[in-house]
Amino acid sequence: MEGEGEEQTSIWNKETVPKVMKIVSTRLAQRDLISLLLLSPWIHRTLISYPSLWLSIDLREMNNAGGRLIAALSLPRYQHVKQISLEFAQDIDDDHLEVIKSKCLGSLQDLESLNLNGCQKISDKGIEAITSCCLKLKVFSIYWNVRATDEGVKHLVKNCKYIVDLNFSGCKHLSDKSLQLVADNYPELESLNLTRCVKMTDSGLQQVFVKCSFLQSLNLYALSSFTDEAYKKISVLSHLKFLDLCGAQNLSDDGLSCIAKCKKLVSLNLTWCVRVTDVGVIAIAESCTSLEFLSLFGIVGVTDKCLEALSKSCANTMTTLDVNGCIGIKRRSRDDLLKLFPYLRCFKVHS
Repeated sequence: MEGEGEEQTSIWNKETVPKVMKIVSTRLAQRDLISLLLLSPWIHRTLISYPSLWLSIDLREMNNAGGRLIAALSLPRYQHVKQISLEFAQDIDDDHLEVIKSKCLGSLQDLESLNLNGCQKISDKGIEAITSCCLKLKVFSIYWNVRATDEGVKHLVKNCKYIVDLNFSGCKHLSDKSLQLVADNYPELESLNLTRCVKMTDSGLQQVFVKCSFLQSLNLYALSSFTDEAYKKISVLSHLKFLDLCGAQNLSDDGLSCIAKCKKLVSLNLTWCVRVTDVGVIAIAESCTSLEFLSLFGIVGVTDKCLEALSKSCANTMTTLDVNGCIGIKRRSRDDLLKLFPYLRCFKVHS
């Protein structure tokens, strides 16, 4: 009996524990996973033997991120990493990315997603270095990078041919040249964030509309420079589902009528689009019948007429409607609202 017990324990240790370890470890944050490696040589060997656990490097908000990244990419377990996040990481600059290019080139051959959000010390030079290492890159994000220019985007499109998701939010030095580069090189682009890219104009945006017809998500938050002229060709975006136009102060009903031709829209943010009236919103209501989210926050030119139009066409899809600050829309009880929009979960008015 004692021998049987020892045999069962041995089977448990050799077969069951590793299986349990694999299941549990896939649900842990990477930092916790790395901590587990230090517990024992056996746990270290077990975890290292699962390649799927080491496809991501997460250094978000960490100090000495440049040194940590170089060290990680030097380890065999990260030879096929697919995702790297350095969002708001500290102590990483162009020099670190140059070292990675010279010493860790092979580790980035399978990289598909690179997040450099808030890495303020990285410039065009660093972008050139890192993108030359990851030719399979699909997702590239450099939110709030005030050093990046059109030259950095030129390096990106030269090195990375398969980009489908771009975040340039807050990159205030990018101009229409960057939009032209994106339009010419990424015809299959699906997501583009241009929040606060203040140097861009109608002409550049139209190039994207014409050549990136597979766009599903477009964020133009806080870009008051674009006018109705920019949206005349937006109808070619037949796959567009998410559109953020918050702060588009030059957008009028004419431009919104063009946007209404994007009939697959699911989410539309018109917060502070102060020139819009019932006419434009009714055009949206009549064409975009799959709308789930709509914000009219701060638009004083809309009334109950647009609400009634939305109810007729979007009653079965609308879940979130924000009319806070729309003084022409009257208060309603919860029951009255549910008569108009039976699936509404969030309704903001006059808060």
